[in-house]
Amino acid sequence: MQQTPFLWPIRIYYEDTDAGGVVFYANYLKFFERARTERLRAMGYEQDELRNQEGILFVVRSVQVDYLSPARFNDLLQVSAEVTLIKNASLTFTQAVARGNEVLATGLVRIACLDAGTLRPKVIPKYLLEQLKNEH
Repeated sequence: MQQTPFLWPIRIYYEDTDAGGVVFYANYLKFFERARTERLRAMGYEQDELRNQEGILFVVRSVQVDYLSPARFNDLLQVSAEVTLIKNASLTFTQAVARGNEVLATGLVRIACLDAGTLRPKVIPKYLLEQLKNEH
C-alpha cells in the first residue's frame, strides 16, 4: 500500500531571495529541514522532547541537492519529506521542493541519531523506528 506523501507548504518571502530575485540556494536546506521537522511533529514527536526524554538528537550527516528551476518571491511551494531508508541509527530522506507540478529542487538527506550527551551515534528508540517503518 502506497503511503500519502508528506507535504509542507512554504511561502517565499523577500528575505529568502538573493540579489537576482530568486531563492538563495542555501535556503532550500532550510525548507527541507522544516518539512522533516513538521513530518516528525505530525507523527506526534517534538525534537526538544526527544532530546529531553530520550536523550537523542537528529542531525544532518550528509546532503545532496539538485537545483532544477528557480523559485521566486511570493511563490507558494510544497516541500516533501519521505523516509526512503531506515537503519538502526540513521534515516535517509528523499525530499523535493515543488511549485504546483513543477519540481524545483530535489534532495537526498541522511540523518544520524546521536546521543545528546556524547554526540556519538545512538540507536533510534524502537517505538519510533517501528512507526517510521509502518509509514515507510
